[in-house]
Amino acid sequence: MSNNKVIAIGCDHAGVQFKNEVIGWLKENNYEVLDCGCYNNDSVDYPDVAYEVCSKILSNEVSKGILICGTGIGISISANKINGIRAALCHDYFSAKYTRLHNDANVICFGARVIGSGLAIELVDVFLKTEFEGGRHQRRVDKIMELQGK
Repeated sequence: MSNNKVIAIGCDHAGVQFKNEVIGWLKENNYEVLDCGCYNNDSVDYPDVAYEVCSKILSNEVSKGILICGTGIGISISANKINGIRAALCHDYFSAKYTRLHNDANVICFGARVIGSGLAIELVDVFLKTEFEGGRHQRRVDKIMELQGK
């Protein structure tokens, strides 16, 4: 299977059920899923989960990642500390679409205590189906990536 159809997903303890619902949708829609945890409600540290998912992207095992914590904030901050990752916390269709079109985001993040899994699934769908527009946006993405070295 092409790595465009392989998605890494991970969550902290606040997002286990949410993650499992998204995984169900991904599998129903012919995506292969690498579940990077966590698997129960025992407390875990979301930076560790962010690293697990993002390392799969950087090693080209998967094309994109999905991260979930209670608010989506901590896990998105963690992911964005990793060189090569552009993670976007999304709560609406427009943001999920345009973070791919204009920012070439490779990770979408959600807050399990902020939005429902039904909305998240709609956002995952548009995120995974939207291609990066390139053009003038490539220059901006390059500048974003340059910031990681400063």
